[in-house]
Amino acid sequence: MTADRVDQLIAAWERELPAALHPTTELSKRLLLLAAAVDESARAVLPELGLTMAEFDVLGTLRRSGEPCRMKPTELSRSLLLSSGGTSNVVNQLANRGLVVREPDPDDGRGTQIRLTDEGVAMAEKAVLAGAAAHAEVWAGVPAEVLDAATTALRALHQATGPAARRG
Repeated sequence: MTADRVDQLIAAWERELPAALHPTTELSKRLLLLAAAVDESARAVLPELGLTMAEFDVLGTLRRSGEPCRMKPTELSRSLLLSSGGTSNVVNQLANRGLVVREPDPDDGRGTQIRLTDEGVAMAEKAVLAGAAAHAEVWAGVPAEVLDAATTALRALHQATGPAARRG
């Protein structure tokens, strides 16, 4: 097997500061590199659609909320892990393009909701499908059994390191 970037990094730290290495160091570095590759693959298709990553996230979040594809601004911000100001800026950009509208909240006369327009639904679906295809390309050369094993292992890691595991 040929040494890769992570192998080289681990070897350098073994030589320079072995105490910096933990049993999880290699896994962490490999996860970071894979996450960057998957993220970059999606980011590469967004300019073709005229979207920023933040706009993509808002459109996708609203679309996956189901019909009528709307959310309260606070719910949207929480889902995106954005500040209310950051969410508002992105929503303003999308509203200016006719992809979302602000409308009165039917359950709270003082509140508003953000809803995808028909054009917004179409753009969200186009962007999500393009992102999913880009992600699939990253993994195209990986045998199905390796993907299944990795998915199972990562699910177990996620469950073991998630909030519930840390509390318990």
